[in-house]
Amino acid sequence: MCSIASMDLPVSDLPDDVDALKAMILAMAREQAANETRLAAAAAEVERLKAVEESANERIANLTAILKVLQRTQHGKRSERLRLAVNDEQVSFAFEEVETGLAAIQSELDRAAGDKPKRAPRPRKGFAAHLERIEEVIEPEIPADCAGLEKVLIGEDRSERLDVVPPKFRVIVTRRPKYAFRGRDGVAQALAPAHLIESGLPTERLLAYIAVSKYADGLPLYRQEAIYLRDGVEVSRSLMAQWMGHLGFELQMVADYILERVKEGERVFADETSLPTLAPGSGKTTKAWLWAYARDDRPYGGTSPPMVAYRFEDSRGGDCVARHLAGFSGILQVDGYSAYTSLAKTRAKTGSNEPIQLAGCWAHLRRKFYDLHISGVSQAATESIVAMTELWKLEDEVRGKNAESRAARRHEESATIVASLFELWEKELGKVSGKSKTAEAIRYAFTRREALECFLTDGRIEIDSNIVERAIRPQTITRKNSLFAGSEGGGRTWATVATLLQTAKMNSVDPLDWLSQTLTRIAQGWPASEIEALMPWNFKPDVIG
Repeated sequence: MCSIASMDLPVSDLPDDVDALKAMILAMAREQAANETRLAAAAAEVERLKAVEESANERIANLTAILKVLQRTQHGKRSERLRLAVNDEQVSFAFEEVETGLAAIQSELDRAAGDKPKRAPRPRKGFAAHLERIEEVIEPEIPADCAGLEKVLIGEDRSERLDVVPPKFRVIVTRRPKYAFRGRDGVAQALAPAHLIESGLPTERLLAYIAVSKYADGLPLYRQEAIYLRDGVEVSRSLMAQWMGHLGFELQMVADYILERVKEGERVFADETSLPTLAPGSGKTTKAWLWAYARDDRPYGGTSPPMVAYRFEDSRGGDCVARHLAGFSGILQVDGYSAYTSLAKTRAKTGSNEPIQLAGCWAHLRRKFYDLHISGVSQAATESIVAMTELWKLEDEVRGKNAESRAARRHEESATIVASLFELWEKELGKVSGKSKTAEAIRYAFTRREALECFLTDGRIEIDSNIVERAIRPQTITRKNSLFAGSEGGGRTWATVATLLQTAKMNSVDPLDWLSQTLTRIAQGWPASEIEALMPWNFKPDVIG
């Protein structure tokens, strides 16, 4: 509690009334407590900014090391050049990812620093004269006390942003007239519209177009640069990479929300695929991994929208899937990878209140027997393929029906087929060499028997994990051009944007239209409390005109 002397009041000015004196002392105590709270909050904010800065510096150092490797690869002396098993296109792609990663870090630092003075517009090269100009005039609201007065146009601010209506570029010309009023001081002018790239060239639709071309259509930025040049539009891949980094940062919250919605499902599909990665400072390529988590309740009559969330990691370890699926409890339908099995066993052993039931994938098992069937080395494999064909015929008939009816049909028909298959395999295993491919396929089935059979009694479970495989397949289109700079580079942005675009596709929504609208809303300050309205499954096209 503050002393009375701290008030700098003479004793003669203190109140004689005891209650008044008590009130004064209490007021002083509250003021001191408030000051201490403000100081604590300021100290906490300083520590937060330090943590953000330290993390950013570490990631920047990592990306800088990779950048130096790439520069030596392209421009170093012949004796100093690193022998990477990549071509020029892959190196160009890697440069893009490094710049994307750096731009994402800069956006994070800018957000952490809070409000900052707006950068003065920099002189820029004008857009090609042949590009169509679409002018929009944003008139200011007339102050109430100026109603009825004659307004005089005294000037205007004019800006141009590059927009695109595939496949034709155009320039959006925004005019903001300034008005003065006779007999009154002051100037009226509309506020400049908010944009995701402040004082930059692109409209939100152009950003969306570049992102969809890169992350959904497999068109790297260096190829987009060449395509745009054919229309007389000079937009460097370096600049586009910076835009994509900022885009990934702004959209991260939306992608995180989709993963949380995925984990709300009763059944989740998971899969992972490898991607080549350039190791920082070493000049060698290693592997990174793209993890995919999909939800689609429509096969058993569910009404929740389909969705998929990707996570980019430099590891395939079990800690990744444990981190990704934190908070999830229910059915996890996967292939036979041990990381998923370990997660389910760990939660069971620890008595977790988030248990996981593993469901197997018959498609993975079928492929093993199909290879043997094609090669003609196993009659048992051929018989297995014929029997499995009947399982999928039934699945085609029950797809879209409710879980109860699906389980009933499977119990009546599929269970017999599955039982006969395991009887066949058990007999065959005693006849063939333990080192043969046939024995390997049979052991794969028996070690996962419980997971493979659970679809017979639970209508929510699919016979295979093709839902997530279909979701991850588009991301492998650009694999031959992928040389990511690690999880702190463009890979994270790629996973973020791909999450959103693939989810839009799963909901039969045009990804370009949806992303254009979403970026515009985010630029205009869309509230986080209404993030559900931004989801692709809630998309409603803007009405123009």
